Amino acid sequence: MASTKTRSRASSNGTNGGQAKVSPQPRLGQSAPEMQRFGTLRTLPIGLPEKARVESCRILNVILSDSMVLAALYKKAHWNAAGPTFYQLHLLFDKHYEEQVELVDALAERVQMLGGISVGDPRHAAELTTIPRPPDGAEEVPVVLSRLLDAHETIIEKVRTGIDATEENKDLGTNDLLMGDVLRRHEMQVWFVAEHTVEMPLVDA
Repeated sequence: MASTKTRSRASSNGTNGGQAKVSPQPRLGQSAPEMQRFGTLRTLPIGLPEKARVESCRILNVILSDSMVLAALYKKAHWNAAGPTFYQLHLLFDKHYEEQVELVDALAERVQMLGGISVGDPRHAAELTTIPRPPDGAEEVPVVLSRLLDAHETIIEKVRTGIDATEENKDLGTNDLLMGDVLRRHEMQVWFVAEHTVEMPLVDA
């Protein structure tokens, strides 16, 4: 049994029975070197050669960057929707935004599964994307629809190239993600957006 003197000494040293005293104060202003640099790989036992994982991470990060930009375009379109089609497009754009956010998460997590580092900062994504930046102001609905469709096609072309490359490299996990989730989701969204560009009489045939 510890003496009163021993307990007193432990208390004055900031310990409690050999354990460090926990402080409720936040530890601010911390910094340290990166644990892993962008473009490098950790070794994970997934039975896939490093060369294949490097190429998959490169492909995924480019598509991820474009997807982050497209999601932002959809959110901007959602906020700035106007005119007779306001209600349906306001809701559709937000639905597509949420679906793109899900794809962003899936793409980023796949990069991590391969041992890479996923693009996470929108400023980094802006450096990698090939989707043109729109004006900062609001645009007319037909222009917004065309801009979204062009962005989709840009991504779809990269996804199809990625599907071929990952199949050749036998990266079946990435191949399944690109074909089963990303490609089909984009094709569905293109269909829904493109139908709003069709001139269709509402009263007289």
